[in-house]
Amino acid sequence: MSETAARIPEDLKTAMKAKDTVALNALRALKTALTNAAIEKGGLGTPLDEPEVLAVIRKQLKQRQDSIAQFEQHGRPELAEVEKAEIAVLSKYLPAALTEEQIIEIVEQAATETGATGKADMGKVMKRAQELADGRADGKVLSAAVMKRLS
Repeated sequence: MSETAARIPEDLKTAMKAKDTVALNALRALKTALTNAAIEKGGLGTPLDEPEVLAVIRKQLKQRQDSIAQFEQHGRPELAEVEKAEIAVLSKYLPAALTEEQIIEIVEQAATETGATGKADMGKVMKRAQELADGRADGKVLSAAVMKRLS
């Protein structure tokens, strides 16, 4: 079991004791998503490795960001605030994000390794850049940096 996945049940207990409903809801949803990912991988009880756990967390964050956009678009700021609070809880489980300079270095390395010459090579460079970033960079930011490098 990954270190992050092992930390979640402990944090869930802490949130229960503290009666922190926001953290409790976010962690319960995360635990369910991790269980579903384990079932998809190989059945109930199948351990997920760290990159798989981080991917599930990122997916949960993305769902909440989408929800915030929908709630704000339809005039429900109180629901958007709940989602933002849950994002804050879930963000604690992700590794520190890369700086802009580090992202540029990774994109440059990926472009060099793949022999990219133009925008037609964007897919190859993005794949390698995501591997090098190891989940520490947002896909949109990475994509923008790759596009800038290849243009």
